[in-house]
Amino acid sequence: MTIFSFAPAVVLSSLALLVAVPAHAQQALQPAQSSIQFTAKQMGVPLEGHFKKFGAQIAFDPAKLATSRIAFTVDTGSATLGSRETDAELPKPTWFNVPQFPQATFQSSSIKALGGGKFDVAGKLTIKGQSRDVTVPVTLTQSGATTTASGTLALKRLAYKIGENEWADTSMVADDVQVQFKLALTGVGKL
Repeated sequence: MTIFSFAPAVVLSSLALLVAVPAHAQQALQPAQSSIQFTAKQMGVPLEGHFKKFGAQIAFDPAKLATSRIAFTVDTGSATLGSRETDAELPKPTWFNVPQFPQATFQSSSIKALGGGKFDVAGKLTIKGQSRDVTVPVTLTQSGATTTASGTLALKRLAYKIGENEWADTSMVADDVQVQFKLALTGVGKL
């Protein structure tokens, strides 16, 4: 049985996630142009997966970071590793426990500009009922009317109780999970 360990908790994360940022009035996530992927290792072999469903509420103004906010949700039941057997395991209580915790969430608390289109977005990531403070590094790029927020968030799956019981053994499934995100946004002002 191959599983996942991945931490799409990390999802969360991504995260993950995750998480992005963007600007004024009618700011919106463009799901068809966006992705949240995760990578974990099982017995030293990388496993790659992604979340099919996620959403965001964004109020981002690079000139007013103190009042900018990002809220992100990921449907944990949309996690896939591309294998029917593995995908059938992910919603179970040992992994994401989708019936009890159907979404992972991120709520920003502060956004710090680092220069060059780079930002640190601090906030609370909640997966499977476990909340942790995280700082998500985000890079913003603009092309026409689209702003793309991208980055990678490193998570520890066991901090979110992803992969419990026999799957808590990190020699089988590594504790480290990388959540990569690329979020296409519209309505963000000029950086």
